[in-house]
Amino acid sequence: MSTNVDALVLGSGPGGLAIAAALCKEKLQVGILSAAEPREIWPYTYGIWGNEVDELGLEKLLKYRWVNTVSYFGEGSKEKLSKENNPTKHCQDYGLFDKQKLQEYWLKQCDDALVQWHKGTAAKLEVNNNISRVTTKDGTILSARIIIDATGYQPVFLKVPNEGEVAVQTCYGIVGKFSSPPIEKNQFILMDYRSNHLTPSEKNEPPSFLYAMDMGENYFFLEETSLGLAPPLTLEILKDRLQKRLESKGISITHIEHEEHGLFLPMNIPIPDLKQPILGFGGAAGMVHPASGYLVGSLLRRAPNVANAIAIAMQDENRTPAEIAEKGWQALWPKELRRKQALYQFGLEKLMRFKEEQLRSFFKSFFALSKEEWYGFLTNSLSLKDLVKAMWAMFKSSPINVKWGLFEMKGREIKLLIKFLNPNI
Repeated sequence: MSTNVDALVLGSGPGGLAIAAALCKEKLQVGILSAAEPREIWPYTYGIWGNEVDELGLEKLLKYRWVNTVSYFGEGSKEKLSKENNPTKHCQDYGLFDKQKLQEYWLKQCDDALVQWHKGTAAKLEVNNNISRVTTKDGTILSARIIIDATGYQPVFLKVPNEGEVAVQTCYGIVGKFSSPPIEKNQFILMDYRSNHLTPSEKNEPPSFLYAMDMGENYFFLEETSLGLAPPLTLEILKDRLQKRLESKGISITHIEHEEHGLFLPMNIPIPDLKQPILGFGGAAGMVHPASGYLVGSLLRRAPNVANAIAIAMQDENRTPAEIAEKGWQALWPKELRRKQALYQFGLEKLMRFKEEQLRSFFKSFFALSKEEWYGFLTNSLSLKDLVKAMWAMFKSSPINVKWGLFEMKGREIKLLIKFLNPNI
């Protein structure tokens, strides 16, 4: 069986649905091939800053929203322990998507446009000058003018260069009730790096932080998180640290509603080969923010522009799949975004090597930037010029231990700076 559409999207996660819905708005015929059912619930939660979702006009898709948003970085020295509990106030709303509403938001656009759904797993790809074909494991042949691989961090067809070990963010979390509130009422904690519950030897191990929120009705979500490491911290270590955090406050778990056994999020996946005759989108295309792990805001902002570029390219019926893909890649990864990505990956390389005290000092300096600067950094919404300006301002204001860590070059950091200067390398 062969089905002919303008674009065939592989995958129905957030990346796949985001680009499929955007293509539908461009009046293109779209097909989706996925091993999952269209409305199968996604396993993970997705956060976004309040201003970001407001600017998109999608605040109704949030399930939770917090005004009291803080982090705890402490002072990192015994003589200053009296300041350990002083929070860094972010003065910026933070929200969690209602993932079913987010999924339905994209699915409705797909359903209204009569997207062709196909259940199966892609096994073979053929691209010639006229058409692209995907053969599934059960032998079904699906054809389209362009194939978009949105199958996640290990894409089925997309070619991604090997640039060394991939840094992985790992988490262990629970939603539940506790013998006493583990955080303040109506509070959201982005990062809690306080570590008085750890032994001196444990403090010398790679650090982790608490990501936590009050979910109402005496339920709280607590997640011990490792920012990004290669190799990553194990779930056993993270679970043990979370338990020790609670015990140090005399708090016990009374009920577990949900347990997250771990999210393994690749943080510094390289940008794919931009010359290949298929397009990528989402995690498969390296769109995860290397410094923060955020993805959904980027999907929502960038999908319309990419879809529009594809639609314009398709107006010429003689354009080959490779030529259409080229226009899509140019829209997805223009030179400025590739340069910014190199800077973000450079920053992640630094953070992966920082000890606990350096990380505490680094983030205190980072969030001492203007809200526009740190927010723009985390959401990838600063211009390249403003991003460089913000990074330089932070370097100048940082304590000496952070300055030295940022200045010292190790591993692939020099290559990333070269890529920043010339992203075409």
